[in-house]
Amino acid sequence: MIQANNVQGRLALDGRGLDALRLQAKQNPDQALKAVSQQFESVFLHTLLKSMRDATPQDGLMDSDQTRAYTSMLDQQMAQSLSTKGIGLGDVMFRQLMRNRAAVAGVEPPAQATGATAPIVTTKPVTESISGGVKTEAERRGQDFLARMKDYAVEVSNATGIPARFLLGQAALESGWGKHEIRAADGSQSFNLFGIKAGSNWGGRSVEVMTTEYVDGAPRKVLQKFRAYASYAEAFQDYASLMQGNRRYASVLKQTDSAGFAQGLQRAGYATDPQYAEKLTSILNGARMRQTLIA
Repeated sequence: MIQANNVQGRLALDGRGLDALRLQAKQNPDQALKAVSQQFESVFLHTLLKSMRDATPQDGLMDSDQTRAYTSMLDQQMAQSLSTKGIGLGDVMFRQLMRNRAAVAGVEPPAQATGATAPIVTTKPVTESISGGVKTEAERRGQDFLARMKDYAVEVSNATGIPARFLLGQAALESGWGKHEIRAADGSQSFNLFGIKAGSNWGGRSVEVMTTEYVDGAPRKVLQKFRAYASYAEAFQDYASLMQGNRRYASVLKQTDSAGFAQGLQRAGYATDPQYAEKLTSILNGARMRQTLIA
């Protein structure tokens, strides 16, 4: 496996560094984020060194285009070497990227170590989080999404016995907490929160959009038709009907814990993402879900 320090230890002008970083992103995304953050710090340091060089006289007897070219190469290598030890900028960027990655997956980001550099703060309005701290934009959007969908989930849960948290969790994952809802070409809503495709047995309205499917573990963009509904209530009802009316989900509906439900869905082939069960379990066990269900 490619290691972060191997990527950083290459010569600054080594073109294979980018290929190694791409491979590392597939093997270990967290290590790749660390390497990218260090590379960003390296670029920043090189820009700083270049600005310092530009501020000094460069028309001496020993100066030429060749010496300036080699000086620039030296500065690039020096910047990369300095970034391996770090000046703090790479660490700040790494923590921010990890928080963003966790928010996309619906996972609570890891607690920041005591004494660490403060996170990057935006100027967007903030509210209090569940733990009493500052709530990020992603947290606020996620909480708002669950609050808006709770009544639909509870109504269908009461009618079918499917736990409301399972309904809410899957709607959150499939729609990206409402940020990536499926829409028609004209921008109109499909209200399809569960990513249910429109097969040959579907007689209702449908929308055709580009989506990501995993083939042998590798993501591919494909054009797919999805069911479209008149409301969110109809979407929740159709999801419950699909789960109860398809024999391959019979064992899934018998699950009562989050991990069992999520793993059952993945085994039954609900989604092709190899990390689907892990992502769904994180959402179901997350603080946002607990707060919504006790509200």
